[in-house]
Amino acid sequence: MLSVIIPVYNEVNTISNILEKVQNVATEKEIILVDDFSSDGTREFLKEKFMHDAGNIKIIYHDRNLGKGAAVKNALSLASGNYVIIQDADLEYNPDDYILLLTAAQKENADVIYGSRFLKTWKTTSWWHFLGNSLLTAVTNILYGSRLTDMETCYKLIKTSIFKSLDIQAKRFEIEPEITARLLKGGYKIIEVPISYRGRGYHEGKKIGWKDGFATLWTLFKYRFVSF
Repeated sequence: MLSVIIPVYNEVNTISNILEKVQNVATEKEIILVDDFSSDGTREFLKEKFMHDAGNIKIIYHDRNLGKGAAVKNALSLASGNYVIIQDADLEYNPDDYILLLTAAQKENADVIYGSRFLKTWKTTSWWHFLGNSLLTAVTNILYGSRLTDMETCYKLIKTSIFKSLDIQAKRFEIEPEITARLLKGGYKIIEVPISYRGRGYHEGKKIGWKDGFATLWTLFKYRFVSF
């Protein structure tokens, strides 16, 4: 079974659509949704929609905004599937690609599969976002001796037991480099497969910015040279 973690913060325009897409993926799954104290109506939508029957969905409501990292960590405590994957609620990633990652994991008998947006082409996002991601991925490869093409990808399919053992500390978007740093430093092999991607702009609600890039760099250096 696959555990799909969906951190949500102010995604009232997309939450219904992404839930439908995730549910339509033809694999056994549980969905663990965390509302990180949304203020745009997302919270109210979820409470009304799942008032009587949540089915295979578990919902956590934060009583204050804690960040993506905290949302993932809280959701992870409820995960019971064989693998975990994180799904952002903004429709940039296509849940149909779960099958690609799961198939690769089965074929390779792998603990970790990353969905790379850049294995085939960089033309899935803006030039500046591609450049920033390339820099961060290059730093990761230099520091950890890896050969990744997309360290910052949201689609990281990880065996649940391994994910829980990582003891993630990040509270915000720096969770992405922390996951990768801990996996690589722990000796886990990361296999990449190409996935589809539709990047959105800040006018559409994109939240990650240049300050998060500096936080990512600090996280990569910190976990390379600090024991844990």
